[in-house]
Amino acid sequence: MRNLIKFFIAVIIIFSTFSSYSQDLNLPKNLVIYDKPKEYKDVFFKNRLNEETNLIKYEGKLLLMNFWATWCEPCKEEMPSLDKLAVDQNFQNLKILPVNIGQEKTNKIQEFYDKTKIKNLEIFYDTDVRLAKKFLLRGVPTTLIVGKDGKEFARVVGSIDFQDESFKTWLQAFD
Repeated sequence: MRNLIKFFIAVIIIFSTFSSYSQDLNLPKNLVIYDKPKEYKDVFFKNRLNEETNLIKYEGKLLLMNFWATWCEPCKEEMPSLDKLAVDQNFQNLKILPVNIGQEKTNKIQEFYDKTKIKNLEIFYDTDVRLAKKFLLRGVPTTLIVGKDGKEFARVVGSIDFQDESFKTWLQAFD
C-alpha cells in the first residue's frame, strides 16, 4: 500500500511540474511539444570521418538533433548559441547532433564552423537527405528534441536562441 501511495505522489509531482513549466515559462513560439512522443527506427547519418552512426548509439541521453545547412541564414545566426549550449555546465546528459542536410562536403562544413567560431560541435551530415524525409522536415533549421528513451517529444521549427533562459530551464527538466 505504501508503494502505491508513493507512486501516486510521484505522478502528481511530475504532472504538476510539467504544468507549471508550461505556464510559468515564456517558451519560444516555434517550440512544438507532442502529446505522444514519436519513435523512429533506423536513423543513420555520417560523422566527420564518413563513418555511419546510429541514433540508438545515443540512447540514454537527452538529444538535440539540429538539421541545418551552410547556406541557411537563420542557421548562421543560431549555431553560435547551440555551440555554447554544448558546453553548458548545467546539463550533465545533453548531446547535440548538428546534422548538415545541405549535401555539402565536410571541408565546407568545417569552413562554416571556422567562420562562425563553432568550437564545441561535432560534424555530422546526411548526404542523401534521407533524414529530412524521414522526419518530415519543412525547412532548416529544425531541431528535434529526443528524450533519453530515444523518442522525439518536441521540436523547434525554425531558429531560436539556445541561450534563452526560459528554454534552457525547460530543457533541464529532461536532462
